[in-house]
Amino acid sequence: MKTNKINNRTEYNETMKLIETLLQQSTKNGFDSLSKEEVSTLQILSLEAEKYEDSIPLMPIKAPTTLADMIRFKMFEMNIRQKQLAIILEISEARISELLTGKRKLNITLAKKLHSRLNIDAHFILEVA
Repeated sequence: MKTNKINNRTEYNETMKLIETLLQQSTKNGFDSLSKEEVSTLQILSLEAEKYEDSIPLMPIKAPTTLADMIRFKMFEMNIRQKQLAIILEISEARISELLTGKRKLNITLAKKLHSRLNIDAHFILEVA
């Protein structure tokens, strides 16, 4: 059985199917029904799946659908507060607050900074702004 490092969601899904198959077999027939190789494989696959899950922030997560949600997500991801974000974007804290509450519209200068400094996809910014 495959026990390589998991690099993407497809490999993760395949690994989880193998884990589920082994778990169903052990549940149906008892854990002693698994061979030593199957037990070892189950342990290795479980550890690799856990490593992959730990490498993904907030897995599973609802994808942000608004600019304010995306900015909040980036703040969480970077572990920063509005004050630090204001410094990064070179704007006032009040402006950040207004943007997050929908009281202020996005301008092109700020859109460029969100893209370059927070790595927010430009297409996303254009779609939701």
